[in-house]
Amino acid sequence: MTNPGRPAPPFGRTLCAMITPFTETGALDLDGARKLADRLVTEGCDGLVLNGTTGESPTTTDAEKAELVRAVREAVGDGVPIVAGVGTADTRHTVELALSAERAGADGVLVVTPYYSRPPQDAVEAHFREVADASGLPVMLYDIPGRTGTRIEPETMIRLADHPRIVAVKDCSYDFLGTQKVLARTELAYYAGCDEHVLALYAVGGAGCVSTVANVVPRRIAEILEVFEAGHTARAARLQQRATPLIEAVMDGGLPGTVTAKALLNALGLPAGPVRAPLRPAGREAADGLLAVYEEWGRDVTA
Repeated sequence: MTNPGRPAPPFGRTLCAMITPFTETGALDLDGARKLADRLVTEGCDGLVLNGTTGESPTTTDAEKAELVRAVREAVGDGVPIVAGVGTADTRHTVELALSAERAGADGVLVVTPYYSRPPQDAVEAHFREVADASGLPVMLYDIPGRTGTRIEPETMIRLADHPRIVAVKDCSYDFLGTQKVLARTELAYYAGCDEHVLALYAVGGAGCVSTVANVVPRRIAEILEVFEAGHTARAARLQQRATPLIEAVMDGGLPGTVTAKALLNALGLPAGPVRAPLRPAGREAADGLLAVYEEWGRDVTA
């Protein structure tokens, strides 16, 4: 059921920020990526975000990024939106990656704010416009100042919304008021990039989510938004609340979401493999704790 008063999301509603599977020797596991992508789509994800933070983009090569997009496109077919992370600290390199993603078969690009150099807002705006001008793909801006050190300020976002190919935002700003200001003044499709905000952002007009936790429980994350869309708001709230312990364990347990998601996937016998340095795998105690939370939640939602 689709709400006729809500614009159709450009990349689907429930997107997974997919991990990048590696072999035990640390090589790119394309077969594992195909299997995982197929499972995610079969279990309720409308689209996939590859080569993002959760996909360990800082430690994959440009060639590996393109290979991953091609492999996942082969696995899921043409009907599933693929958004490829292309953001770097270098505008020229970002443009190169956007063009490469387009050639590899991506449907859109995820572009993070340039990090480390901390450019002022006029430079941030110019960066995004140059990337959006470079290819024919629609752009999802990635606002995550906790990692980049630089916010895409609401006024900058509002100006960027006039670009015909800048269509969406992955919102990890933790500024709910700022987000609502942009929603009220633009047609940008806002996706919750923080799993604890999946329902809250959707309820005020967001387009959906780009979820890390969906790597493990895609159907459960999709269900939150499906139930809300069907008009069962109280039940949707309960589903979001029931997900909170797992969201906390994966996203706020002292380890990066990539590490915790891969630990759970490995424990469940699903494609994941190791993380690449400088990340380190979850220790046995942490992995056992994650699995216990996952199993407890499974008992709760089926009770």
